[in-house]
Amino acid sequence: MTPLAAIVRHRPVTAPALRLVCFPHAGGGAGFFRGWARHLAPDVELLAVQYPGRETRFTEPLVPDMAALADSLAGPLAALDPVPTVFLGHSMGAAVAHETLLRLEAAGRGEVRRLCVSGRPADRPVRPRPLTDDEIVEAVAALGGTSAEVWEDPDLREMLLPIVRNDYHLIDAYRCDPAAPPVRAGILALNGDADPGVTPDGARAWEERTGGPFACRTFPGDHFYLVPHAATVARLAAAPF
Repeated sequence: MTPLAAIVRHRPVTAPALRLVCFPHAGGGAGFFRGWARHLAPDVELLAVQYPGRETRFTEPLVPDMAALADSLAGPLAALDPVPTVFLGHSMGAAVAHETLLRLEAAGRGEVRRLCVSGRPADRPVRPRPLTDDEIVEAVAALGGTSAEVWEDPDLREMLLPIVRNDYHLIDAYRCDPAAPPVRAGILALNGDADPGVTPDGARAWEERTGGPFACRTFPGDHFYLVPHAATVARLAAAPF
């Protein structure tokens, strides 16, 4: 791949005052955030990372390991011109954004000022065993993600299931290193009040992962609360530091 294949520029800005970099959920791609530019000021650049094996990187092999995925994203992001930056990750993307930020800060990069973690608690209990394919489909449907009609189409199921399976197994196997330092960037934790996977305590536990400012915001809605609340979420992410 080219060095910047991992980055999709939804709205490039010649001299941005701020850069918002979005990290998609399990099974998701950079296109999930395509429409967010309309919610941002004209001087905010909107980028999204593209995980291998989907959308514009469909021909590339999937990455089943969190460390390898974060390593593959840190390099292209470090190659960008330094601009005050916000990372926003939803669900699995929150963990990927956090791990990527740890790598950038360890390399001495300090342009990421805020980490927005959406739809994911700071810690998750270990699953006793990997989910089966049918259980993965059921779990995705329960979260309000991909519609049931998609999974009933044999061709779409064959195309999408390997991606979702990879990401679910990746995130189920991942645990943040307890020795990892707090990030220097501030953290904003966001969640829906009807999300079965994020309790208020789970969201607030992100405060332990930062040495900077921390805030928590709960919205009406399920795991994908940020779809109807995209405008508010985007503006919170890009608010002055």
